[in-house]
Amino acid sequence: MTEQKGYVYILTNTNNTVLYTGVTSNLVKRVYEHKNKEVRGFTEKYNLHKLIYYEIFEDMINAIMREKQIKGWLRSKKVSLIEKVNLDWVDLYLSII
Repeated sequence: MTEQKGYVYILTNTNNTVLYTGVTSNLVKRVYEHKNKEVRGFTEKYNLHKLIYYEIFEDMINAIMREKQIKGWLRSKKVSLIEKVNLDWVDLYLSII
């Protein structure tokens, strides 16, 4: 049996004021769900629909560990991580579909 890949991702709103870090085994589907408000809770409440960062892992265990690590960081450290690969905070969704 093949291990399922994992993805850690960061979403933000139109004004880039709120960050959300999540983990999933299907990045395209999960971001689609966020964009279409199919996910109840924090991301829906704060209109987090813009994919600004993601990482790919060979398995979900490592993805979950990374998600927990990033969630523990201060916003400034998350911003540095994002801006290393996405300086202008553009929505990366179209690049993954």
